[in-house]
This record gives sequence, structure tokens and C-alpha cells, in this order.
Amino acid sequence: MSQQRIVVTGTGAGIGKTVFCAGLVNLLGAKFWKPIQAGLEGETDTERVARLGNLPSHRIVPESYRLKAAAWLHSAEIDEVRIKTGSLDVPDTGGQPLVVEGTGGVMEPLNCGSLYIDLLKRWRLPVVLCASTTLGAVNCSLLSIEALRRRHIDILGVAFVGQKNSDAVRAICEIGRVRWLGRLPWITPLSADTLQAAFKASFWPDDFDPGR
Repeated sequence: MSQQRIVVTGTGAGIGKTVFCAGLVNLLGAKFWKPIQAGLEGETDTERVARLGNLPSHRIVPESYRLKAAAWLHSAEIDEVRIKTGSLDVPDTGGQPLVVEGTGGVMEPLNCGSLYIDLLKRWRLPVVLCASTTLGAVNCSLLSIEALRRRHIDILGVAFVGQKNSDAVRAICEIGRVRWLGRLPWITPLSADTLQAAFKASFWPDDFDPGR
């Protein structure tokens, strides 16, 4: 299996990327990196992934930017921080798999001059797109797929999060011409054990091999 360096992005905020990432790092035995953390009150996304993925500290790569407010673009202004996309390089993990969690959706602005997708284009890493299973997600999913393709960014496939909805899944995969990677259902109660069990039942490690 070739080295796995994967970016998990989504069609927008609140899709379920963080829980998906926690399951994926566990499945692949990977390290985790969230370059930009917006919101420091309560549990951060990195802390949640570490808890739900049962990750020791050496498998966590510290965030490059930690912003106070959850609305991170405004937080960057409040904290007087300018996100320098040119310095956001993917860390060297010594050959160990790495899962990178993006912020918001693919067209999320990083600063007044660049979008998250510009960073994805520079990194040239394969992308997993997290999408909701609701019918309302079809439009956002297809737009995200089109934006990634226009920039020649490799899409490993779409990972769905939510209740079973064959119509939405079929529309996204067939019209978007993307692979279906699996579906992570909403999990109650959510814990490291229940997530790991659900993830292993829903996803296959080889599907996340960029060289496959």
C-alpha cells in the first residue's frame, strides 16, 4: 500500500467531518492534523478526534492556527492573525499515514485573497469529500466535486454521513462520477467504541489507498 496522505473536506460546516476523521485515523492507523482550528471554547476538533479515535499524543500534529471564535474568518480579524497559506505545508510524518481535516467547505475563504481549495490545489493530495445524505446536499456536493475537478484535484470518493438515502447517494455518485466510499450513520451514543464498530462496518481501508 502506498503512503496515505489524505485530506478530508466537506460540502460545508456541520457535515460530520470531525467524527468521520476520528473513525478514519483509527481505521488507517494514521496521524491527524487540522491546520486551522476555529473556536477554542470546549472541546476542539483535534481533541475530539483524539478522544473518539483513541489517539496517543504522538499521533496528533498540532494545529498551525488556533483562533478563538467559531466564525473563524472573523476570528482571524479579532485575533489580528493573517492566515499565511504559503506557510501551510503538509507535515512530514515519516511515512506514517496522515489524515488532514479541512475547515468548512472546499470554497471556504482562508483570508481575503484565497480559498481553502487553493490550498488543496497547492498540496496536490487526494481528497475525500464528506457529504450529507439529505436530498438538499446533492447540489452542494456536485458543486464541490466540480470545483475540485476544475483544479485537477484527485477525488478518492465521497463518504456519506447520515441516514440511508439511496436517491441522494445515487444522484451524487452517478452524476458526479465519483466513487461511493461508504456511509457513516448517526451514532447514539457516540463513543470511541461505537464509532470504531460503525466505521469498520461501513468502510474498507483499501478504498483510501491513493495508489489503488
